[in-house]
Amino acid sequence: MTTTSEQTTPSRRRRRAEPPRRGRARGGRAAQRRNRGPLRTALLVALALAVLGTAGLGWIYLKLNGDIATFDGDGLSRNRPDAGSSKGENVLVIGSDARTGGNSALGGGSKDDVGRSDTAFLLHIYADRKHAIAVSVPRDTLVTIPPCKLPDGTWTPTQPNTMFNAAFSVGQTAKGNPACTQNTVEELTGLRVDHTVVVDFKGFAALTDVVGGVEVCVPGDIYQGDLNPNRTTKGELIFKEGEQNVSGQKALDYVRLRHGIGDGSDIGRIKRQQAFVSSLLKKIKSDGLTPTKLLPLATAATESMTVDPGLGTADKLISFAMSLKDIDLHNTKFVTIPWRYEGSRVAVVEPDASDLWATLKADRTIDGKDASGKKSKDSAPAASAAASPTPAGNDSGNVSGDGAAVAVYNGTTTGGLASEAAAALTEHGFTVTGTANASSQQHATTVIQYGPGLRSRAETVAELFPGARLEAIDGSVVNVVVGASYTGAGASAAGASAPASPGAVPGSVADGARSADDDLCSDLSYGSGG
Repeated sequence: MTTTSEQTTPSRRRRRAEPPRRGRARGGRAAQRRNRGPLRTALLVALALAVLGTAGLGWIYLKLNGDIATFDGDGLSRNRPDAGSSKGENVLVIGSDARTGGNSALGGGSKDDVGRSDTAFLLHIYADRKHAIAVSVPRDTLVTIPPCKLPDGTWTPTQPNTMFNAAFSVGQTAKGNPACTQNTVEELTGLRVDHTVVVDFKGFAALTDVVGGVEVCVPGDIYQGDLNPNRTTKGELIFKEGEQNVSGQKALDYVRLRHGIGDGSDIGRIKRQQAFVSSLLKKIKSDGLTPTKLLPLATAATESMTVDPGLGTADKLISFAMSLKDIDLHNTKFVTIPWRYEGSRVAVVEPDASDLWATLKADRTIDGKDASGKKSKDSAPAASAAASPTPAGNDSGNVSGDGAAVAVYNGTTTGGLASEAAAALTEHGFTVTGTANASSQQHATTVIQYGPGLRSRAETVAELFPGARLEAIDGSVVNVVVGASYTGAGASAAGASAPASPGAVPGSVADGARSADDDLCSDLSYGSGG
């Protein structure tokens, strides 16, 4: 019997004895493999780098996603303003002075303090993505806080004539109530807030560190006693007059500083906060607004930031930031809501405030230019939208009340206005349940008050009163409080009291405006030394 090895030996010999096919020697194939070696290695290395790079980027995004905190969207109002046809966006930015989560080390005070809104502004990003305007709302502004959700799931009653920053404290939770502040801003402005961002002390300090500090200007020498008025001595010099670079704790001290500059008010501090944000934007712009530059910023910000669910992922947050890259510094404006002192508090001045909101809703810039991004032939609809801060709807001649009940009050010292307004309402099919004088007769503009679930009816009523603003109240009622801007039933029904065309924001607002490229040391406070 022949073994396996004996059977295979001849065949092996034959294979070795066969001449090479078509002249290709084994050495040629080996050489070919050697030639392919460097190319194959390069491809493998490139593939490995691509995988590692993707994994690294994925890790960064996972980390950012893990750091982003969102607030409960269920706490947003049940009667929100319509989004409208504009493709512009409104972003509410809240600076929280909560001392929890390590913030007390930066801001002082008890580590158990509940969250309060130390500063807030509404950023309107125009539809053309080339203009933006930030409207600061002083924390002491007297506003109506609409119903807000409490931690136990119940809703608060409407709180009229209440300080603005109290909205953030509704529910007395450590991280505050951003949804309630958003509800209050929507109630105040009649504008739909698309996104809300809350930044605490740590987040703010981290941002300034990442960009390498921010250039600021100090109007005068500042001492420890100015930063902490409870000190019994002047203390050491902490800010020398003039331009300087600040970051971290120093930056936080600068934007929170009130005393020792101007009239020592929160209004004056807003001026410096606007200048600071301008300088921060200038620094970010000069470094380049790219994903590579944004990632360190995003990392620093997200660790101490709370956002609405619509910005709750890293890709959404960075995508939103990148959408702002074409906004020029000169076209980025900072203003303060029209205001006046009312004792130790701040009152909103009407009709200037309503005119401001109407201008933003129509995507008109501070000087009245159309920034809607539409072609010129579409400018006319934008013009009519600016005529009223409330929804324009149909022409007033087509308004139908369908028997809806409305009460009318005279908010002025001019006799007969309530009766004239009642006649206009009756003519358009509303049922007027009564007329009387309002508790206050100092109303500059007409106010349409409405109870829960009645905003739509109030908006219909508002079509007969151009320039009116909406106000949520308790009770199942709709009230018209006629203001001094009302010119009578005939003129109102014809729309005569509405502006003939959209214009710039009111002079009281525009005169105090700041551009992001303005001189660093200009207009930093109110009162002496400002």
